[in-house]
Amino acid sequence: MSTYCKAKGYSYLALTDHSQIAVYADGMDEEKVRGQWAEIDRLNALDPDFRIIKGIECDILNDGDLDYDDTFRKDFELVIASIHTNIKMDEEKATNRLIKAIEHPHTNMIGHPTGRLLLGRSGYPLDMRKVIDACAANQVAIEINASPYRLDLDWLHLSYAIDRGVLLSINPDAHAKEAIDQIRFGVIIARKGWLPESSCLNARGVKDFLEFCNK
Repeated sequence: MSTYCKAKGYSYLALTDHSQIAVYADGMDEEKVRGQWAEIDRLNALDPDFRIIKGIECDILNDGDLDYDDTFRKDFELVIASIHTNIKMDEEKATNRLIKAIEHPHTNMIGHPTGRLLLGRSGYPLDMRKVIDACAANQVAIEINASPYRLDLDWLHLSYAIDRGVLLSINPDAHAKEAIDQIRFGVIIARKGWLPESSCLNARGVKDFLEFCNK
């Protein structure tokens, strides 16, 4: 993936595998994570012009807590918090679950906030303005998931997020190197919602990106 990204002209790549509770997706236990970190350190030392970021897509548990313990989780450079399980919720439950995760000091970004799969399942109901307000209050970005099966955050919510000063990150949700190119679908959604470059977190260089994450 890093070789593919470099060839496409990108200057950094965030690796955000699923966390350990996601056993259905071969989630990363602590031993796997530490092995990945060692490989990232090796590759970053070989090429100072391209940076691989130590990230994780950390599951939001049913009560709004995050996967892993705090001592281990704090060493990630990027924590994307997402819901993948127990998705049958009413609006109050779903909204409160997300907000609790947003308020966790390790959370840098909320991934695919509604959990929808286009032509597959509707997202769980959310008071999206409350979610966006919580992100504004806690320096948490929101993903525009560029997978054509998600396109989540929906473009209809972008203007409110922009007005509240929340940063958006256009992420390809790539499970294979070629899927990096899905980012173009996210760019289309961002343009449809009139997202300016200044409000796009991963339009920034790696130093500024990591400075945002190191809140």
